[in-house]
Amino acid sequence: MNSAGETTTLARRYLIRGRVQGVGFRWFVEREAHLLGIAGWVRNNADGTVEVLAIGTRDQLHGLRSRLRQGPRAARVDDIEELEAKPVPGLKVFRIEGAW
Repeated sequence: MNSAGETTTLARRYLIRGRVQGVGFRWFVEREAHLLGIAGWVRNNADGTVEVLAIGTRDQLHGLRSRLRQGPRAARVDDIEELEAKPVPGLKVFRIEGAW
């Protein structure tokens, strides 16, 4: 832990719009979050968006956002809405919610 604040835990919600369901997007997000050491979850929403709750440092979240913009090969990301969120106490892993 350094004193520059780089280890401060932040949380963000991302709403991803485009062709992001049925193209492996949730598995892509799960893999990238694991590589970056981010906690949280990803899920499909009924309106066709994919929602991500990500908990990590500013640098980790910045890395995830850039990967979300790219998405997996079959996806098309039109827009990412970023919202403030509160870190969830005890949430230490990243998972796919509501996978069918």
